[in-house]
Amino acid sequence: MNLSWLAQLAPTVATALGGPLAGMAVEAVGKALGVPPDDAKKLLESGKMTSDQITLIKQAEIALQAQAQELGLNFEKLAVQDRASARSMQSETRSWIPGVMALVVTAGFFGILIGLMSGKVTAGAEIEIMLGSLGTAWTGIIGFYFGSSASSQKKDELIHQSTPVNS
Repeated sequence: MNLSWLAQLAPTVATALGGPLAGMAVEAVGKALGVPPDDAKKLLESGKMTSDQITLIKQAEIALQAQAQELGLNFEKLAVQDRASARSMQSETRSWIPGVMALVVTAGFFGILIGLMSGKVTAGAEIEIMLGSLGTAWTGIIGFYFGSSASSQKKDELIHQSTPVNS
């Protein structure tokens, strides 16, 4: 799931979706929208929403922040710990499977994109679902091997909200 648009709209929801507490985020969005979690997930994956739905997702953001504070959760910290744990396991086991899976997902993702652009693959619902799934997996792979840009986004947000110093 490409979360860049959601990170601008509801950063707490986006961070939770990208980490080990994705279910909590989908549940919060589903509750705000008045739909089952599966429908909320499909809507978030599509990125196509009405202005009313966007408002409700902002409300889910506020509710999720309150729930996280109540539970003492830091979604970004949990996501970082989750990636660190996976990287540590990879280093210790020296398994070749994650690397092969990363290559297969990368080849599939870009293969379908090239096929669509060249006209050799016909767009359809199945191809769009597969491309969305591969794109989400590829984003996770990049995050695993090269780190996340979440801290960079947070820095940009802090700079944007800061007050310039008069000299």
